[in-house]
Amino acid sequence: MDYTVLHIAVSDDEQAEILTAELADFPFESFETEDGLLKAYIPAVRLSGCKTDVDALLARRGVEGRYAVIPTQNWNASWESDFPPVDVEGRLRIRAPFHDPAPAGEMEAVVLPRMSFGTGHHATTWLMSRAVLGLGVAGRTGLDMGSGTGVLAIVAAKCGAAHVDAVDIDDWADENCRENVAANGVADRVEPMLGDVGRIAGRRYDFILANINRNVLVADMPAYAAALVPGGDLVMSGFLEADTAAVTQAAAEQGMETVAAETREGWMMIRVKKKK
Repeated sequence: MDYTVLHIAVSDDEQAEILTAELADFPFESFETEDGLLKAYIPAVRLSGCKTDVDALLARRGVEGRYAVIPTQNWNASWESDFPPVDVEGRLRIRAPFHDPAPAGEMEAVVLPRMSFGTGHHATTWLMSRAVLGLGVAGRTGLDMGSGTGVLAIVAAKCGAAHVDAVDIDDWADENCRENVAANGVADRVEPMLGDVGRIAGRRYDFILANINRNVLVADMPAYAAALVPGGDLVMSGFLEADTAAVTQAAAEQGMETVAAETREGWMMIRVKKKK
């Protein structure tokens, strides 16, 4: 699958955050801002369905966008050359195979990113990884929804989770997840599953990790609630602070109450618990 990146020149961080929040209403899967340039990534096959509306949004905001297709081979080469290790408070290091191992006593997840997002670079993956470390997943059954590289499922398994389903709709992500799960020695407890939220119908989980985006989280909230056992935890990220109310309201409507919330670089992590 090829991705398209939308380049937008921005005047400051505030403008970048506003545009990111508005573009999150479309099927963009990841955003990054560097040196006055906002980059928004979307599967190339999904751009045609929203390009007219995206262009209209940019025109209303008085900015111009430039689209560029990122072939799979180029994307992989870029990740493999630019992926730095990620440290989560000295307790967890997310690294590529070509990086030095974590210091003695520090947990590590070895991830070779290919087409999928979620290597730990993004603030939301940092927030989610940190949440997993303190969630108490040992002996519990979980779900990593929108698993990407599988990094969150891997971290949960290394924290002692009994079993974790790792679901992603992208075939490249599913393949990459399988590679990373095997490389981390947790294939006996992490099951990659290709598909959408329909794959979890009839399954039950003690905890669910969903680092996706606001629209998907809100739309899939009933499915998460149905799959979560009473007293179970749903940890979510992939959305901005401005979207917090929409996400927490959707959770409350499904009988889940907010028990924790954290922010990093303007991005949110929320943990809700299903009422018993």
